[in-house]
Amino acid sequence: MKLSKKKELAQKRRWRIRKKVNGTAERPRVAVRFTNKNIHVQCIDDTQGHTILGLATTHSDFKNILPNLTGADSLGKVLGERIKSKGYSAIVFDRSGRKYHGCVKAFAEALREQGLKF
Repeated sequence: MKLSKKKELAQKRRWRIRKKVNGTAERPRVAVRFTNKNIHVQCIDDTQGHTILGLATTHSDFKNILPNLTGADSLGKVLGERIKSKGYSAIVFDRSGRKYHGCVKAFAEALREQGLKF
């Protein structure tokens, strides 16, 4: 099945970003994905291919969080606290082909408020 042109271009954007953005054991990659109903976030060490930490609004603790600006802000604060508790102070931010605007920006700013550098 052939993808629509819009999805094909979005996939090319993700691949282009992933060529440049790699997480290491010292600076893991934080990949954020917004859908119409949920927010999915992973903290990934690409050198070993392991997910260090993963959060999503599908989890029972975050059922009340919507994928909007306030939801992105609150999930970003929770993720920032958990990353800091794992002992990381710097990350690489992977916006998954989305513009650094709106929900993505709110999420990134919430991570920065928790003291993460990227």
